[in-house]
Amino acid sequence: MRRDGPVRVMPVTGYTLAASWSPEFCRTRTRQASQARQCSGRSGRFGMVLHGLWPDGRGGRWPQWCPTARQPSPTLLGAQMCRSPSARLAARQWAKHGTCMVRRPDTYFKVSGILWNSLRWPDLDRLSREDGLNAGILRQRFAEANPPFQPSMVGIKANARGWLQEVRLCYGRDFMPVRCDRTRYGLADNAPLKIWRGL
Repeated sequence: MRRDGPVRVMPVTGYTLAASWSPEFCRTRTRQASQARQCSGRSGRFGMVLHGLWPDGRGGRWPQWCPTARQPSPTLLGAQMCRSPSARLAARQWAKHGTCMVRRPDTYFKVSGILWNSLRWPDLDRLSREDGLNAGILRQRFAEANPPFQPSMVGIKANARGWLQEVRLCYGRDFMPVRCDRTRYGLADNAPLKIWRGL
């Protein structure tokens, strides 16, 4: 697998669970063969999908691409398709991030799945229709649906046009929610936000 950066082995200080908003990702990819499962509509329509579980480090750096000979089996990757509808993406998440967290890919995907399955997403279709929607409102709605999260523990990433791309949830080393640092927090609370519904 091609690396997009250097090998970086360092202590893990916490974790980020990144969830991508599929309608926005698929907006310009409906005919891309490499994204057919997620974006063609033949496998249904996806909402929030699991991008990955990432270990965090100190000083604005994070562990990545840690050496390993272990690879996830096709069966293990297939089991991720409901929450991460791309075997290639899931395999890359293991290679880049999971290898720096645990020794075995099945453990990485088990932990990712436990965290993912514990989440409840607000109705983003309804939220997208609210006048004056901003990042702070989305954070508040997510926190209301997911105690013990507080809005400060929810990072939001949008593209340059203000459309929601990703929600990044911040966890400590014990996998309990913690306040996001500035980098993971993303948009300011008062930043206008749009949510593409895929119509």
